[in-house]
Amino acid sequence: MHSQTKRHLPPDQLDALLRAGTGVGCRVESELSDGWFSAVYRVLLDDGRPAVVKLAPPSGAAVLRYERGILGTEAMVYRRMAELPDGAVPTPELLYAGEEFLVLSVIEGAGWDKVADRLTRPAEAATRRELGAITARLHTLAPEDGQFGYPAAQSGLRTTDWRTAFTAMVEALLEDAERWRSPLDVPPADIRRLVSEGGHALDEVTEPRLVHFDLWPGNIFIDPTDDGTHARITGLIDHERAFWGDPAAELISLAFGGDVGPDSDLVAGYTEAGGNLDFGPAFQHRLALYQLYLGLLLVVECGPRGFGPEHLAFCRRMLAEAVTRLRTCG
Repeated sequence: MHSQTKRHLPPDQLDALLRAGTGVGCRVESELSDGWFSAVYRVLLDDGRPAVVKLAPPSGAAVLRYERGILGTEAMVYRRMAELPDGAVPTPELLYAGEEFLVLSVIEGAGWDKVADRLTRPAEAATRRELGAITARLHTLAPEDGQFGYPAAQSGLRTTDWRTAFTAMVEALLEDAERWRSPLDVPPADIRRLVSEGGHALDEVTEPRLVHFDLWPGNIFIDPTDDGTHARITGLIDHERAFWGDPAAELISLAFGGDVGPDSDLVAGYTEAGGNLDFGPAFQHRLALYQLYLGLLLVVECGPRGFGPEHLAFCRRMLAEAVTRLRTCG
């Protein structure tokens, strides 16, 4: 995916960047084009290890407020996941981290979106159940300081309660929308009012947990058998959008891959692994707020990233649907 936030480097410069930051150089094998924010390269390190290098945006690139310090957030998430029991949340290993790059181990398999049509229905159901269990274990991670919001201090979007943090997150996007003249199709005052009216539902969230918030199928790697009757999840990737907040928010991106309702395979796996999703009225109200937030985020990011009209139209529809859903919430 083309994005103006991607920093493209020729092989000799990437090698020099890693060598200066880690003492280990690399040979570039290919640039991976699937990412939507950062340039990513498949490399072979000097010591023979295959790896993936992820680069921060170029200096001076326009980013949204929540994206400030985003590479550091991703490094933090990898480190926190490494604290969990082995295999609890499969993900690449963080080999090296610098201010301008991350170096990650290579994982088996491919993005779920690339191989979904190879799975039988029973295999898909079982893998969604496994994904639910992995997500529940991910949500056991909590911030050391007990605060909600985005981890990076550069964003200035952290505070002690979820209502205040979420309201600030929305406000930051509205400020970015004004800067980029984003076509929201709804007055910002209406968005602010909808968030304010959901305050009672947000107040039910009292314990921050790590929320990936980008678990669409492309960020979930799986390794299916040749006949498609079984598959295993080999890794969750691209943790830069993560925040400390309400685990319910995870369902918004997970819904891009299938059913996330109370009777779904995903929720069954989540519950069996110890997670709790109550699906009551306040829970449903919060889901609508999180759909609004993601729709708003997707519309606004089209400006600085330079995404085309077709993708922008999809994002605008998502935002409009969220606004409609919220207007029916009691």
